Amino acid sequence: MQQREYGKTGEMLSIIGFAGIVVSGVNSDQAADDVAWSIDQGINYFDVAPAYGNAQEMLGPALEPHRNGVFLACKTKYRDAKTARQDLENSLRLLRTDRFDLYQLHSMKSQEDLDEATSPGGVLEMVSKARDEGLVRHIGFSAHSSEVAVELMDRFHFDSVLFPVNWVNYFESGFGPRIMEKARQVGTARLALKGMASHQLEDPGHRVREKCWYHPLEDPELARLALRFTLSQPVTAAIPPGDPELFRATVEMGQEFTEITEAETDRLRQAAAGLPPLFELAHA
Repeated sequence: MQQREYGKTGEMLSIIGFAGIVVSGVNSDQAADDVAWSIDQGINYFDVAPAYGNAQEMLGPALEPHRNGVFLACKTKYRDAKTARQDLENSLRLLRTDRFDLYQLHSMKSQEDLDEATSPGGVLEMVSKARDEGLVRHIGFSAHSSEVAVELMDRFHFDSVLFPVNWVNYFESGFGPRIMEKARQVGTARLALKGMASHQLEDPGHRVREKCWYHPLEDPELARLALRFTLSQPVTAAIPPGDPELFRATVEMGQEFTEITEAETDRLRQAAAGLPPLFELAHA
């Protein structure tokens, strides 16, 4: 598995990360197998969040024997310092660790999120203090809005931003490039989501795969092209789908990564035509 530098920190991360939701709802033996297999494949970047069912409970014991050799990222959905601190401490306990390599503000998408998180008594104040205490090494956020992401990077120096870098979004809605460029300008590392996603579900209540809230890419050739498109952008790493089968397929594709060509990008652009993107600039 190739590795890339995480910003200017000197940290080197595998270009494919471990999606914590993979171990949500599985038993402890399966979780241990999933983690051990992933490490054997060269993955050293693990991402999880309290919102992913019981993923923290399952990942903690499975990852414990390997903890010092991996880069562990977690998140909080809370915007106020007090509740977010409780969330952080609970995550540390469940994941059986004394620090997070990366702690992120989860799903920043509204002006309200932005203002509360950055105000006195907000989550950013707490995370900065936690970094001073050694509980957090790097600070980041995940974004579902271009405007919010850009303004957040104006208000605070984040080590990374985790956001959708997806072929349909790029070609059909233009969502993604603005965040990418702002992060490049301010020296914030880019971590990619939804590289293996296709488009919106016709009926959100009827999922194609339980752990995917969108149409995942099922065609192997198209999936390989989409992942190569994402990894050919200036990103450090990509988080695969939470579906166990698709996760393993993505890891194997990542091990064979080569830069996408212009002709292949044109093929993706044609395939994206008319598909409903997961994120629209109108919502950004």
